[in-house]
Amino acid sequence: MEEAEKESLDGSSIKPVSSLRSHFEQMANAQPANNTATRGVSPKAPTIPNRPDIAPHSSESVQATRGRDAEAADVTLRPPRANGGRPLSPSPTRITSQRPMSTAPPAVTVQPPQSPPKIKSLNLSLANTSAYLSTDAPFSASFNSSSQGHFRIPSRANTPLSDTKNSPSYPPSLPPSPPPPRRSGEVRRNSSFRSGPPPINRADKPKISSKPVGFSSSAESVNLAPISVLPIEKTSPFSTPPSSGGSLENEYPIAPPLPRNRPRPVSYTPSSRPFEPPPRHHSVSSRHRDHEANGLGRSIISPQFTGGDHRRPALPNRPHIPSESSSSRPMPPPPRPSVDRSRPPVTNALSTDNGPNFATPPKRVLSNPTAQLQTPPKSHGRSMTVDRTSERTPAEFRTSMVSVSTKADPRLSIDVPSTPVAREGLSFKAGEYPDTSHSNRRPPFFAKGVYEVSTKYDTRILDVCGEHVCTTGHVTRVWNLLDGGVVMSLAHTEGIKVVSVAFKPAAEVQHEGTRLWLGNNIGDLIEVDVLSGTVVTTKSNAHTRREIIKIYRHINELWTLDDGGSLHLWAPDETGEPNLTNPTQSFRLPKGHTFSLVVDDELWYATGRDIRVFVPTLDGSSQFQVLQRPLHQPDAGEITSGAVISSQPDRIYFGHVDGKVSIYSRDDYACLGMINISVYKITSLVGVGNYLWAGFSTGMIFVYDTTHTPWIVKKDWRAHNDPLIGLYVDRSSFWMLDREHVISLGQDSMVRAWDGMLQDDWMEQQMQSQEADFCKLTPIKTLVMTWNAGASTPYHLQQSAQDSKFFPQLLQDSDRPDILVFGFQELVDLEDKKTTAKSFFKSKKKEKDSDHEHMSHQYRNWRDFLTRCLDDYVQGEIYHLLHTANLVGLFTCVFVRSPLLPRIKNINAAEVKRGMGGLHGNKGALILRFVLDDTSMCFINCHLAAGQTQTKDRNTDISTILESQVLPAERDHSVRIDSFVGGGDGTMILDHEICILNGDLNYRIDTMGRDTVVNAVKANNLAKLLERDQLLASKRKNPWFRLRAFHELPITFAPTYKYDVGTDNYDTSEKKRAPAWCDRLLYRGHDRVEQLDYRRHEVRVSDHRPVTGLFHMVIKTISPQKRAVKWEECQENFKRLKEKLGSEARLDYLINVMGFDPKISQQIVASGSGSGAYGGR
Repeated sequence: MEEAEKESLDGSSIKPVSSLRSHFEQMANAQPANNTATRGVSPKAPTIPNRPDIAPHSSESVQATRGRDAEAADVTLRPPRANGGRPLSPSPTRITSQRPMSTAPPAVTVQPPQSPPKIKSLNLSLANTSAYLSTDAPFSASFNSSSQGHFRIPSRANTPLSDTKNSPSYPPSLPPSPPPPRRSGEVRRNSSFRSGPPPINRADKPKISSKPVGFSSSAESVNLAPISVLPIEKTSPFSTPPSSGGSLENEYPIAPPLPRNRPRPVSYTPSSRPFEPPPRHHSVSSRHRDHEANGLGRSIISPQFTGGDHRRPALPNRPHIPSESSSSRPMPPPPRPSVDRSRPPVTNALSTDNGPNFATPPKRVLSNPTAQLQTPPKSHGRSMTVDRTSERTPAEFRTSMVSVSTKADPRLSIDVPSTPVAREGLSFKAGEYPDTSHSNRRPPFFAKGVYEVSTKYDTRILDVCGEHVCTTGHVTRVWNLLDGGVVMSLAHTEGIKVVSVAFKPAAEVQHEGTRLWLGNNIGDLIEVDVLSGTVVTTKSNAHTRREIIKIYRHINELWTLDDGGSLHLWAPDETGEPNLTNPTQSFRLPKGHTFSLVVDDELWYATGRDIRVFVPTLDGSSQFQVLQRPLHQPDAGEITSGAVISSQPDRIYFGHVDGKVSIYSRDDYACLGMINISVYKITSLVGVGNYLWAGFSTGMIFVYDTTHTPWIVKKDWRAHNDPLIGLYVDRSSFWMLDREHVISLGQDSMVRAWDGMLQDDWMEQQMQSQEADFCKLTPIKTLVMTWNAGASTPYHLQQSAQDSKFFPQLLQDSDRPDILVFGFQELVDLEDKKTTAKSFFKSKKKEKDSDHEHMSHQYRNWRDFLTRCLDDYVQGEIYHLLHTANLVGLFTCVFVRSPLLPRIKNINAAEVKRGMGGLHGNKGALILRFVLDDTSMCFINCHLAAGQTQTKDRNTDISTILESQVLPAERDHSVRIDSFVGGGDGTMILDHEICILNGDLNYRIDTMGRDTVVNAVKANNLAKLLERDQLLASKRKNPWFRLRAFHELPITFAPTYKYDVGTDNYDTSEKKRAPAWCDRLLYRGHDRVEQLDYRRHEVRVSDHRPVTGLFHMVIKTISPQKRAVKWEECQENFKRLKEKLGSEARLDYLINVMGFDPKISQQIVASGSGSGAYGGR
C-alpha cells in the first residue's frame, strides 16, 4: 500500500479528478494496515467528517458536549462530485459530505465565547504530549505548501469553517522542546487512541517539512503516529480553575523539571512561550487582549494565609547578605551595630514540606507579603523584582528559592481595631480644635546665616544634610545654608527629570553630605559628587521605565521606591557605603503611594486612606508585611504626611488632606485618636524636639504641643506665599552645625531655614513667666460698652424717662473705673441709601459738605453728652478724653482717669473697612492702641456683615480685622519682648497683651425660626439657643476662626436683637427677623484680664439693646536693672538646655542614622566631638 501511495502522488500541486480519486482510495485502503498513521497528521476528527473510522467518536463527542443525540450519517469515503463545472479544491477540507457541516459538529468541549475566558488554559504544557500536536507542520503542506494551517477549530457547533487565510502560520524554526500546549479546541480525546504505540522522543524527530507526505520515508510516517495518552472525559482547562482539585497535573504523566522561565507542566503561571499559541475564537482572543492590557492576563494568585496554615503557598526566601557588608567597617569611626538587631529569628519550616506544591507567582521571588497585597505582580519587563532563580540569570546574582515561615513573627496575629482606642493620658473630644490663644507669630529666624534661598526654578524635591541643601528637578543644585551660595549645579538632558533625591550614607561621619543619589523619571539612579559636581556612576533601568518617587535612608542602606510599587534595598559593600551595582533585595508594594515614612526598621506605607506596615530586610529574617489588613480611618481623607516626635517614640502621627491628624500606636498599631487641626490640606508633618510641626496648603506653618488636651498652638507664621510643599528635619544639623534647623520648601521656589529650637520664643516665654521678679504689677478697672444706637441721638435718649437713666445709672454702678470705652455702631442711618452712597462716592474736595457736617455733628453730640455725664455722675474723679474716632456710623470714645493719663504712651489708631469688599466703611472696625506703663492695650470696635446666612462673611471680616497690620511697628527689640506678645511687633491687634473687642458682630442663631427663638427666650431656655449661636459654633468647628483666641463670659441675658423700636417686643415687621445675640464683648489677655460682669441694658430707643462689661486688668511696670539680670539668667538657662538637647541629638545621629555602636557613640559625644567639628563651620 505504501508503494502504491508513493506512485499515486507525483508531487504536483494540481491533479486531475481521477488522480485525486485514486489517491483517496489508496488512503482508504491503507487504513486497516495502520489505524492511526494517516490520522497522525492531525488529531482533529471534526476536520474530516467523511472518515469511517472516526465517525462514531465524532458522534460521541457531540452527545457529550452538546447534550443532543448523535445523528446517523453515511461516513464512507466518497469521491468528489462535480458541482456545476466549478473547479474542485485539491484540499481534503473542501470535500464534504452531502449532509450539511452543521449536523456533524466538531468533537470539542469549548465554553461559549460569552463565558468568562480562562486565559491561562491556553498556556498548558503537557508532559508526554503526542508528537503530531506540533504546530511546526500544518497538514495542508501535504497537498499545497502555500496554504499552511488551513484547519480551523470552531468554538461553536454551528460555526462554519473559516477561510484558510485566517489560520495562523507558524515559523518552522521554533524549537521542538518544551512540548507545545494543546490546541484550544482539543479538550476531549477519542478513546480509539488508547491502543497507540508508546511515546516517541520528539527531540530526535526531524522537523516535518512542507513537502507532501508521500515524499517522506516510512520512518517519518511512524513518527507521525499518536502516542498513548489518558483520555479527558470531563475536565477542561476552560472550566477547571488552577487551584481546584481537578487539576490536569494528576491526569498526565509528569514531565521532567523545566527551567523557571520555561513553560511548566499544567501550570497557569505566565511565562515566556517558545512558540505561538494555537488559533482561538475571535471573541476569546479579544478578551484575552483586553485582560492583558488591564493587568489581568497573568497568573491567578492563590489566597495566602498568615500564620502556619498549610494552605499558604511556599514563598521564596531572600538572599543572604555576607556579614562583611554590615560588619566589615573600618575601625574609626566605631563599628555599626547589626542592621537587623531587633528582628526575631525565622525558621524555614516550609522549605522541606512534602505537601501539595503550588505554583509560585512569578516576579515575586524576593518578597513574602501576606494576603493584603492587592496589586498582582507584572510579568513583563516593568516588573520590579529580579528573577534570581532563573537559569538565564548570571550565577553571581542567582539565589535559591527557599520559603520563609511566618510563625516566628508575633505581629502576624495582630488584628487592629478600626476605631480609635482610648489610652491613659489621651483625651480627644470630637470637634475639639487646638487652642490658639497662646500662639506666637514671629518667624523663627536664625541670628546667623541666611534664612532663605531662592532656587529660581520650579523644584518640588529637596534633601538636606548639614550645611548643604539639595533641590532638584530638571536641574539639580546644592546650596550652602550659611551663605546662600551655589555649591553645585548639574543640568539634566532634555526630557529627564529627577523626582527623588537623598544624600548617600558615608562610611565616615566627616564624609556625610558629599555624595548624592538621584532617581529620575525613567528609572535611572545617578550618584553625584557634591564638591566636584560630577556624575560618579549611573545605574540605568534600576527601576525599569518607572519613576523613582522615593529614596529612603535606613542607617547605611538606601531604599528606592518607584511608582509601580517596586522597592529595592541597596546594601553597603565592603567599604561600608551602598553602591549602584545591583540591589541586594527587592520587594513588591501596593500601587497608589501617597506617603511613606521609615521609622526605625519599619516602613509605614500609605495608599490613599490605607496604611500598611512593612519590615524590609536584607536577609529575609523577618516577615515583610506586618499586619493582616491595612489601617484605615473612614472619617479622614487621604494621607499626605506623617511624623514621629522624639519625646513620644511610641506614637506616629499622620496628616490628612482634610486637615485631620490621626495618631497610631507603634506597639499594637491601634488608632489612638483623631484630631481636627485645620480645614485646609496638611502638606507636611515633622517632629522637632517635643513639638509637632505642620505645614499647610496656605503656606502657613503651625507648631503644636500635643501633650495637652486640647493641643496648644505654640507658634504659627506664614512661611511661604504659596502652598508649602514640604518640611524637612536634618538630624545631622547638631553634629555638623551645632544647631537644629528645619527646612521648608514652597511652591514659590523658596527654600527657608527655621530655628527648630525656637530660641526667641523660649526666651520670651521665660521672661514673661517671671515678670513678677522684675516688674511691679498694678490692678485697674475698665468699663466697656457696645451699642448699636440705630441713628439715635442724645436728644432721642432724653425723650423717655427710662432711657434717660441709662448712662447715669451705668456710671454710678461702675464704681469709678480707670478706663471707660464707649463703642457705638450705626450712629448714622446705614439704611439711608442716599446718605451712605454720598459718603462712599464723595470726593475729598467736597469733604466738608452738608452731609459730612451732619455726620460729624452726630459724633460731636455723643462726645459732648458723654463728657457731661462723667462730670455730673462720677463724683470725686476727673476723666480726660483720651481718643475719639469714627467710620461711617462707627464711633469710639475713650476716657481715662487723670492719674493714668501721664502713664499712657504710644497712642495709635487705625481703621479697617469691610463694606463692599473693603472699599466702604459702613462695615469694619476702629482700632485704638496705647501702652499703659509697660503693658500694651488694644480696643476694637466692630460692625460686621449682616444677614442670617452670612456667617462666612462675618468670619472673613473678623479675620481680616485681626490680621491686618495697620498699626505702627515697635522698633525697639527689648520693648517688643517686654510689652508685646506672640512675637509681634505691635502692627497687629493680637500683638498686644490686653485686647478688648466689642461691637455689633451680627452673629445669629442657626436653624431656628423667629417664633421658636421667642418661645425659648420666654421659657428662659437660653442654653438651647446658645448651642446654635453662630459665633460659638464657629469657635467649636473652625480651627482657623480668629475669635478662638478670645474669651467671652457666659451669656445669661436674652438676645439683644431685634426689637421693635420703643417696645420690648422682638421684630414684628414683615421680615420678622429671629432674635440673636448680635452685640458682644470679647477679651484676650491670658492671666492679665478678668471679666467681672456681662449684661444688657433696657434702652428702647434702638432696635438693639446695649451691652456692657466690667474688666479687672493687671498693669506692669518694669525695673530695667532687675530685667537685665533676669535676661542674663534666661540666656544661661537656654545655653544649658541647648547643650543637653544637642548631646541627645548627636547621640541619636550617631546611633540611629550612622549606625554606630551606642557605647562608643556616647564616648564620642561626651568628649565634645561633633559640635560642628566635622563641618559645623
